[in-house]
Amino acid sequence: MGVRIAVVIALTTFVSYLHLFYSMRTQTLARLEQHVSERGQREQAIFVLAEDYHALLAKPLEERLRVWSQEDPSARFSSLFAHLPDGTIRNQPQGFDGTRMPGVFVARGVTDDIDFRRRLLAVYDVVAQYGPAFHARFTDTYIILPEGATVVYWPENPTWCQDAASDYQFVTSELFTNTLPQKNPRRETVWTGIFEDEPSRKWMVSVTTPLDVDGRHVATVGHDVLLDELMERTINDRLPGAYNMLIRDDGQLIAHPELKVKSGAGVYNVLSVGQPGDAPMWPGGTKQQAHLRGIFERVRSRQPGQTVLELPEYGDYVAVARLKGPGWNFVTVLPERVVSSAAFHTARFVLAFGVAALLLELIIMYWVLREQITRPLLAFTQATAQVAAGDFKVSLESSHDDELGQLAHAFRLMAHEVQRREEALRQANEKLEQRVEQRTRELTEVQQRLVETARQAGRAEIATNVLHNVGNVLNSVNTSAMLVKERLNGLKLEQVGRVAGLLKEHQGDLATFLTQNERGRNVLPFLSQLGQHMREERQELLTLLDDVSRYTDHIGTIVKLQQRYARIPQVHEMVLLADLVEDALRINAEGLARHAVRVERSLAPLPPVRTDKHKVLMILVNLISNAKYALDKTTERERRLTVVLDRPADDRIRIEVRDNGVGIAPELLTRIFQYGFTTREEGHGFGLHSSALAAQEVGGSLTVHSEGPGRGATFTLELPFHPHEEPSRDTSTEAADLSTRPG
Repeated sequence: MGVRIAVVIALTTFVSYLHLFYSMRTQTLARLEQHVSERGQREQAIFVLAEDYHALLAKPLEERLRVWSQEDPSARFSSLFAHLPDGTIRNQPQGFDGTRMPGVFVARGVTDDIDFRRRLLAVYDVVAQYGPAFHARFTDTYIILPEGATVVYWPENPTWCQDAASDYQFVTSELFTNTLPQKNPRRETVWTGIFEDEPSRKWMVSVTTPLDVDGRHVATVGHDVLLDELMERTINDRLPGAYNMLIRDDGQLIAHPELKVKSGAGVYNVLSVGQPGDAPMWPGGTKQQAHLRGIFERVRSRQPGQTVLELPEYGDYVAVARLKGPGWNFVTVLPERVVSSAAFHTARFVLAFGVAALLLELIIMYWVLREQITRPLLAFTQATAQVAAGDFKVSLESSHDDELGQLAHAFRLMAHEVQRREEALRQANEKLEQRVEQRTRELTEVQQRLVETARQAGRAEIATNVLHNVGNVLNSVNTSAMLVKERLNGLKLEQVGRVAGLLKEHQGDLATFLTQNERGRNVLPFLSQLGQHMREERQELLTLLDDVSRYTDHIGTIVKLQQRYARIPQVHEMVLLADLVEDALRINAEGLARHAVRVERSLAPLPPVRTDKHKVLMILVNLISNAKYALDKTTERERRLTVVLDRPADDRIRIEVRDNGVGIAPELLTRIFQYGFTTREEGHGFGLHSSALAAQEVGGSLTVHSEGPGRGATFTLELPFHPHEEPSRDTSTEAADLSTRPG
């Protein structure tokens, strides 16, 4: 019996040990994987943050470069920087405090032309603004210019730029060459290997990002990450019985419990074991070096997404997490003996009570799960399917005071609330559809009223222009009539009556009176002068009356033109656009003459086209009138209005109205055709809006272009070309005649 019991206990112990070993192995590997994943997330945070900060720096740096490109940098450059006797450019010694402001180092031989000074000041402003904010997470912030200049904010090493040797070259270091287009064609953030900074003698790694402006590499943005804390955290913050290390894909060892990094020594690489030039900092023997190399080879050959690895030849479990950014591998090595020893020690305590306790627990758990959990959960599953099918009248047992009873009560309340909200949502959808339909009708009516208002405003614009030109001519008629009245009032006809009276008094001795009397001798010369004066006055009066007649004819011409276009309804008909342009110029002729505007024509010979000539005339009259007012601030001898008619494509005709007047600011170009927008004090903002609508209605478009204030503007009307299908008169001759008419 003792032997049998011993065999049973031994088997039970062995089975318990195996069970515990594999259970603890599974748990340990899961914990190992979780540990490595969490450590990887934590350790890579600083690297991911560096890339985000670079993206944040790129935009303000580009903006400062553009701002300084328009300013003179000489005064500020001289106030901040000094040319030193060693040929370098550094901060002015007076007032420089490296703990509060960036340091500047320009290598010997760099030419500081005005472009270089502008870019250096832009970089200095950005580092001064963002360096202190970034210092909470990074040791320093620096920007390198391709010429060999560096701006760095490093409060812990405030005299770095002053201590750097005059021949120190950033542009040959890895942290700059990695950002050159030939080595970094994708223009992305890159990480260097670990290195020892020469002035500070500190081990670090740099992250750099190139900045290109207009296709040109103008700067490299970077942060340095000190490795002291990372190495210490890698070595000391570990799982019980395990150890951590950091290693790059090329075999460069960054952190290891037995790695001793010394100043002036090279970087240890596991692939260079036993090779010439092997770094002397590794204290382990050949066996440890081979072990380390075996771990690295297994890490490098792992499958994508594989985190936990087994090395049975060394009795190790290895977990790997790849740090986003520099692409380092955070490796945790756990010897298998740690798991087996823990399982053995635990098995001793579990052995005595394991089997009995396990059987009792299984029996109790089975009954509890079946009665208290399995059946209620099955009821919940059926109720969930019932609610999903749309039946909200569910019944669940909620008499128990435990969590399942509370859950059943809450489930019924939820089903009732879902039913109520579904009904409310249905009613709300119906009301919303009605409101949307009503609002759509209202918006349609408002749009129709706005279109009609714009059309009426367009007609009013033409009428206003016509009446304005007629008024100008009427002013000229009134002026000529007043001059005629003044001339007539100035005639000395009463003297003719007195002369006639004298002749009548001396009618009997008229010859004696005219030859011997002193007053009589003056009569004939006076009559001769009077005749001459009357002939001159008659000529002046005839000239003024001719002006009145000419002005009256011009008024009639304007009215006839407007009546001819206004009495035709909005239909398309065959139109000679050259004639239409001339009519628009004729309507504005008096205003153009009064404003001393010189009109230039370039009218290509085009056949008649089918369009709505009333709308086209309205557009042209508006554009010519606006151009006339735009020339008011230009000197009279420079006022020029150009009208161009051509055909840029087979199916399009273009009419351009150019002026060299006040021009249009860039920010107003997008608003110039808006309803109610105007830049004239007496304007109402209808003309261009109605003209743009009219252009769309005839199938064309109205656009504007201006180089800016004071550089004139060009309004372009494009119309579809629908040529006359039947033979017509020689339009080229007519267009040529029109192009030679005087303005």
